[in-house]
Amino acid sequence: MFNLNEVCKTSLAFFDSLPAEANVRLPVMLCLYGCSRATLYRHIQKGLAPKPHRLGLRTSVWQVGEVRASLQKLHNVASN
Repeated sequence: MFNLNEVCKTSLAFFDSLPAEANVRLPVMLCLYGCSRATLYRHIQKGLAPKPHRLGLRTSVWQVGEVRASLQKLHNVASN
């Protein structure tokens, strides 16, 4: 199992250096959006977060470029 605090520290430290084509998994998304899994999926349904790409039956990933665009959009909405 993973330690969510360590995942958050590492993922946030290196997220900006990832290429736009890179993929991140659910724990990284939870850290980036600062919410629970249920809330993240609610954001996805409302269009506030990008939809995951399925790699298999139990594996979902998000493309970094899409995540960055979504976070920028949320930041712009919050600042207005």
